[in-house]
Amino acid sequence: MIDELYSARILRLAANMPHAGRLAAPGATSEKVSRLCGSRVVVDVVMADGRVAEFAQDVRACALGQAAAAILGEHVVGARLDELAAGRDGLRAMLKEGAAPPPGRFADLAVLAQVREFPARHASTLLAFEAVIEAATLAEAGG
Repeated sequence: MIDELYSARILRLAANMPHAGRLAAPGATSEKVSRLCGSRVVVDVVMADGRVAEFAQDVRACALGQAAAAILGEHVVGARLDELAAGRDGLRAMLKEGAAPPPGRFADLAVLAQVREFPARHASTLLAFEAVIEAATLAEAGG
């Protein structure tokens, strides 16, 4: 069953990380680490008019954490904080409660639905969303 978890689509997402790296002048930065597996995500953001204007991420995680970060990276620019929170909350509910995948901007997270069967992988899968929400909140508050 673990082989099914790492589908070709998940591996493709993990290999093609949008907005990889760091911003030269972020409005705020957040680092999140999974205590269970050691996955690490650092996110830099610049917010403008309540939306993500610039974004970069340094992701050192398993393929599942990388895939979630890749989906975030594809859709994050232009997102409001409430959209980021809805994506995170929808992903968390999908993983922990068996809820339907989140709709809207982050609907591509549906590819990670099978991760619900592997609770040890939940934390790393959520890291990028946790980091971007913290960074966006800090940036909105002035850094």
